[in-house]
Amino acid sequence: MTRFNVLLLGIAVACALGVISSQHHARRFFNDLEVEQAAAKRLDDEWTQLQLEQSTWATNKRVESVASKNLGMRAPDPASTVVVTLPARAQPGTAQ
Repeated sequence: MTRFNVLLLGIAVACALGVISSQHHARRFFNDLEVEQAAAKRLDDEWTQLQLEQSTWATNKRVESVASKNLGMRAPDPASTVVVTLPARAQPGTAQ
């Protein structure tokens, strides 16, 4: 009977240690998850900021300003502008 009680006590202690170990792992994984979610939020905020910055740098007025000041470009003279039209293409399945 004493051996049976010692065996049951050993099993109970092993189960208790298993529960403690699994809770520790769960808490550690949850902490890691929160850290990664915070990093993902930071990256999302940075992505939003970069999109805003890109839209600011790519405005027509800014591109025109850089082209004229830094590259010496100018709009073409309307008198020298030539409009090119493409001939109509035949639709598939129709006679030419």
